[in-house]
Amino acid sequence: MNDQVEKSFRFDLREANGALGDIGTLLPLTIGMIALVGLSAHQVLLGFGVFYIVSGLVYRLPIPVQPMKAIAAVALVAEVTPGSLMLSGVLIGVALLLLGGSGAIDRIARLVPQSVLSGLQLGLGLALAWIALGLMQGQMLIGAISLLVAIVALRFGTHAALATVATGVGLGLLMGPSDMPLALDGQSMGWTLPGVGVADVIPAMTELALPQLAMTLTNAVFLTALVAQDSFGSRARHVTPRKLCLTSGAANLVLAPLGAVPMCHGAGGVAAHHRFGARTGGAPVMLGGALVVLALVPEQVRQMALASVPAATLGALLLIAAFELAANRRLFDARPSCRPVIAAAAVATVFFNPMLGLVAGTLAEILRKAVLARWHPQRRS
Repeated sequence: MNDQVEKSFRFDLREANGALGDIGTLLPLTIGMIALVGLSAHQVLLGFGVFYIVSGLVYRLPIPVQPMKAIAAVALVAEVTPGSLMLSGVLIGVALLLLGGSGAIDRIARLVPQSVLSGLQLGLGLALAWIALGLMQGQMLIGAISLLVAIVALRFGTHAALATVATGVGLGLLMGPSDMPLALDGQSMGWTLPGVGVADVIPAMTELALPQLAMTLTNAVFLTALVAQDSFGSRARHVTPRKLCLTSGAANLVLAPLGAVPMCHGAGGVAAHHRFGARTGGAPVMLGGALVVLALVPEQVRQMALASVPAATLGALLLIAAFELAANRRLFDARPSCRPVIAAAAVATVFFNPMLGLVAGTLAEILRKAVLARWHPQRRS
């Protein structure tokens, strides 16, 4: 029993380093939503911290917690109220619990061909790389140096994420502050619950929840289970689409009404944590604990901490994670006839979204099988 606990939870420098691997996704989107939507920073960070700790305890592996990207994208470019944001999290939570509780999500997952999943994984990796480059472009020198430090540290097996973050903080002090928006909430440590009005219902459903649900099922459920099993082998046999639905659904249903933003797991985060050395549930527990502490410290301290890491450094970490996600083994092992399917799913994912990537890849797979059946009856798979 003690050996199993030791394998499931390790709290050392390697796990701490791996825990930082996904902050390139977590911090920019979260800080942006806090600043632009007018959310309470300590409530949002506390939500992430609690869900990260629970995720580590439930999965005993570095399964990440991320802001829901489709919802974050809308929140960063349009007027979104805290009430509509909260309601969208509740709606998605209910949908995920229904899909997971009924077992329907596992049946759906078995219908998605491996070639389509490979294309979705490639497309998501490329899309994350584009976001990473966007984070780096404002401070290209800091981004380039941070990326170089990360690559060299990974090459020599040292603590790459810690070294990269330390480098970024040092360069930021020398060359200027981060260009990310400050997460000012102007509140004391009091607790405010988002109110929901009639005008929040339609935007929450049509602009936030429905587009995000499609992305959640592809990235945060199907691909997260796939990448976890690729990364951790038999240790990830319990990381199933059904269980990922249940944990994400329960977290949103409980935490969104308390001021957290809609959250989910993510394939890119699994790749990031794994690439930077995380191997046990200790990594998410440590990161969750750090976020809880950050949520509870005085506002000025929190502001200083959030602003200390340049966006370009976060972009460098995200770029490495994006490459790790995109360059999956199935991509190189795929049969020649499967490559057009992979390309169709990837292109649609990059230029539109994962749901259209799933549709495009599935149609391409149907066409591939029809062609094989017509011209090569002996090769139907």
